[in-house]
Amino acid sequence: MELTDLQRYSATATRSAQVVIGAYSTSFSLACKMLDRVSAQHISNIYALVRLADEVVDGVASEAGLSGPQVAAVLDALEAETVQGMERGYSTNLVVHAFAATCRATGIGVELTEPFFASMRADLVRNDHDASSLEDYIYGSAEVVGLMCLQVFRAMPGKHHSDSPKAAQAARSLGSAFQKVNFLRDLAADSQQLGRNYFPGAAAHTFSEAQKDELVAQIYADLAIAREGINLLAPSAARAVRIGHDLFAELNRQIDHTPARKLLTGRISVSTPRKALITFKAVLATISWSTK
Repeated sequence: MELTDLQRYSATATRSAQVVIGAYSTSFSLACKMLDRVSAQHISNIYALVRLADEVVDGVASEAGLSGPQVAAVLDALEAETVQGMERGYSTNLVVHAFAATCRATGIGVELTEPFFASMRADLVRNDHDASSLEDYIYGSAEVVGLMCLQVFRAMPGKHHSDSPKAAQAARSLGSAFQKVNFLRDLAADSQQLGRNYFPGAAAHTFSEAQKDELVAQIYADLAIAREGINLLAPSAARAVRIGHDLFAELNRQIDHTPARKLLTGRISVSTPRKALITFKAVLATISWSTK
């Protein structure tokens, strides 16, 4: 059957989102391979919009020569375009169009996009956080992304229990763990290049072993909560989430065994062979419980 003009445009928008996820995140790309085509497209669409906004505030706009107020205006325009796209089902921005299509198909609303953009905006005006502002920031920048992905998983066919409050808490906890791990991985770049200190009382030049241990413990706790929700998802979603969970658990393990001072000199990563092994074990684990 021949595609309509809108269908062709939407398919092109989704392909553009896939290019973004392929260029910026091997972990998300790997996890998406576990999903059915439609769900994988939705996750790619979410990731692409998140990455687009993140790049605005993390230096791309500034590198292009925009002033601080101009960067803020670009972010405001992106949020306005996103909201309009969600309302209309159309955007001239291909990434926004793809994201809007996912929102309309899965029920993602402004209650999730609004706190996300608020956290992105915070990166432009706040360099240091207290406990309260950090909690708000992590919710908007990461936990709502977990909830967006959960909306995709809830729309998947088959019997599962992703509508439960436990699944929502697990999605939020996994997002929180991802964000905290990335904070620690990017400690040097955030502090030295962007001038940001996300953790209260933990500036890069004074970052201690005790502070690192406390954060690593928080991440382990978040991951434990997230893991409890995996078996509430449809099997293919569970496999995808388990891969992401286990990859970040490995990153946290490596951070745990790395002296705090060394986090300022390099970025922790998982080797390709190790990723392959983690993926294999995650797939086996989810197949095992899903067939019980």
